Amino acid sequence: MAEETRTEADSLGEMAVPADAYWGAQTQRAVENFPISGITFGRRFVRALGVVKKAAAQANRDLGLVDDEVAEAIVEAADEVIAGEHDDQFPVDVFQTGSGTSSNMNANEVIANRAAELMGAAIGDRVVHPNDHVNFGQSSNDVIPTAMHVASLEAIEKDVTPALETLRKSLEAKEAEFSDVVKTGRTHLQDATPVTLGQEFGGYRTQIAKGLVRVDKAREHLAELALGGTATGTGLNTHPEFPGRAAEYITKETGVQFREADDHFEAQAAHDAMAEAHGALRTVAGSLNKIANDLRLLASGPRNGLGELEQPENQPGSSIMPGKINPVVAEAVNQVHTQVVGNDAAVANGAADGQLDLNLYKPVLAHNFLQSAELIANASEVFASRFVDPIEANREHCETQVQQSMALATSLNVHIGYDKASDVAKTALKEGKTVREVALEKGYLDEAEADAVLDPAKMTERGILGDE
Repeated sequence: MAEETRTEADSLGEMAVPADAYWGAQTQRAVENFPISGITFGRRFVRALGVVKKAAAQANRDLGLVDDEVAEAIVEAADEVIAGEHDDQFPVDVFQTGSGTSSNMNANEVIANRAAELMGAAIGDRVVHPNDHVNFGQSSNDVIPTAMHVASLEAIEKDVTPALETLRKSLEAKEAEFSDVVKTGRTHLQDATPVTLGQEFGGYRTQIAKGLVRVDKAREHLAELALGGTATGTGLNTHPEFPGRAAEYITKETGVQFREADDHFEAQAAHDAMAEAHGALRTVAGSLNKIANDLRLLASGPRNGLGELEQPENQPGSSIMPGKINPVVAEAVNQVHTQVVGNDAAVANGAADGQLDLNLYKPVLAHNFLQSAELIANASEVFASRFVDPIEANREHCETQVQQSMALATSLNVHIGYDKASDVAKTALKEGKTVREVALEKGYLDEAEADAVLDPAKMTERGILGDE
């Protein structure tokens, strides 16, 4: 059966639109013009569009520029968009006009038609006009970058930061739990002086803690909103008080502090803030990748690998090898890093490739940024709960291995010199003995001295062993 339609019009003429759709002619044109990827904007960005349109209506109402009844209907319709009640009404492909005009008009049409319906009119009656009312004092060129910043900063504050904090706490708990597990350190993937497993996890915990600081620093510039610059940054057709009032309403709606852009020309022509903030996300993803790689190596085995950690049994690891368990969650984290690096290339290139008074990569910048934020947040939560929290130390294996390490000879340097210590290490390796055994056999140390100088646990602390 043919889909029922209604007729809507824009400046180019009439368009057939699905009868039950809130969107209008311009959205329908975009749907037909951009069958590119099938990827549409997700919850965060659609919510941000609703937040911006609500704030604009409130500001214009306060300034007497939009009739109170119309403004209140717009606010109510925007609230529904904010709540996610109309996500299916945003069908425009991410790969569209570079200003995001199609998505801005999508929001304008959906909110206008829903507002008209709330006022008792029929959809398409234009009692509430998408341009004259919902988009009053705005342009796609300032609305979309504003929505980009609102969505991105909300994603950081409400998704990324809490998830990283969860992971930080998980790593901190393991740092304490493993503080007494002495093991072989490794540099260049070769045996190095002893460390505690807790010290290694402390390093991971610090990576995430510093990542939280890096992400938080992105707040300063993402908090600037382009709204009020209209087409080119001049603010034509906008009340002088509109940007500040709208920013206050956006702050109130989100609980996140926003302000008018320092320079509207920069805010619309360049997206350095997005590139900077995504760089912080990329760095955090790199931290997650490094930690995941380390934990995979430390849990490798179980019999023919490092085997210092006992990984959780999340799922069977092989369709052919019975009993095999793989570090599947850590591997998912590795893949998230790869995707975020790819997204970063798109964001960095898009932000740098603007021309004259408008950057025309807004939709792809927004999509990639928000995908990275979502991936990092979800991966951090899953990594913490499904891998880090249940991981255990193989204490006996760590102790056995550290006693066999050639790197224990390092503490001999200050007592017998580097050359003799090197001779001890090479002899121990060649003859399959411990450093302690060779040092005693060669008469470099007596039993008491060996106890003082070759204690692996003491080697995990700063100082010169045996120097009483």
